[in-house]
Amino acid sequence: KPKTHWCSEADMAGNSPGLMAQFTRWRQLHVRNCIDSLREFRAQPIATILTVAVIGIALALPASLNLLVQNGRNIAGSWESARDFSIYLAPGESVEQAEIIATELDDLDYIDSVQVIDADNAMQDFRDASGLGEVLDTLEDNPLPHTLVVRPTETAGVETLIALRDELLARPPIDLVKIDTEWVARLNAILDLLRRVVLMGSILLIIAVIIIVGNTIRLDIQSRRDEIEVVKLLGASDGFVRRPFLYIGLWYGLIGGGVALLLLLIGGWLLQAPLENLLGLYGARFDLLGMNAATVGLVIGGGVLAGWGGAWTAVTRHLAAIQPK
Repeated sequence: KPKTHWCSEADMAGNSPGLMAQFTRWRQLHVRNCIDSLREFRAQPIATILTVAVIGIALALPASLNLLVQNGRNIAGSWESARDFSIYLAPGESVEQAEIIATELDDLDYIDSVQVIDADNAMQDFRDASGLGEVLDTLEDNPLPHTLVVRPTETAGVETLIALRDELLARPPIDLVKIDTEWVARLNAILDLLRRVVLMGSILLIIAVIIIVGNTIRLDIQSRRDEIEVVKLLGASDGFVRRPFLYIGLWYGLIGGGVALLLLLIGGWLLQAPLENLLGLYGARFDLLGMNAATVGLVIGGGVLAGWGGAWTAVTRHLAAIQPK
């Protein structure tokens, strides 16, 4: 009996088997298709390695760009803190007033966090940092006001923050609201640009993976045209013929995702020491951000979906044109 690309459809046959028996046979058929599809890679090892390498590079590029953006934000000292603005209470106001305002701000949807800095704590921090303790001791009263450090969310627009500033300034306990709306606008534009670049790059490279897998599956279908005609002549359905190719696409995406993660690990390892040396020359301390669970999940999940989608597209397009004569 010649070795075939498909399991026998007789595995699904029977004299009206029960529901559990049908499910068991269906599961066994999928398992066999999945394993046999993986074994198909050994038939053309060079072509398989090249295809998987290209898929891995395509998946690694958007992931590495995302990691580059995250590390850039970390090197810059956290871009999120650049959004912070300060609220200074009028002299003589109590810290309870500051806490009341902080609670009201924290309830707003576009405010991420609010920190209250007591005037006495601020004075102590200034004393420790400035070294002017003797001069400060000559002051009768603490000239520093109670302060609130407010961090808005990334979705908070400039107009919203300006309106909030005007509303806060109208309240008697508040003396000054210090916010750089121009910098917030520039930061919003930079973050939006980076997000769009990452998104566009990811979409384009996922499409590239779909095309690569689809073209590989198309060639596999053409090379097995006679075999497909014989299987269809024996009564096999399109779904039965399609299934092994879908599993081939799944394996391409899964292995390609693994290659992408390996490339990311190697790239991070190669960049770690030179980057630490460079930042050390500027007296900066920096821990290179690596892959987290979300990155691993997105790379593997994106590879599997792209591989499956490319196989489905190729099989749906070319399988219908092959009919037994």
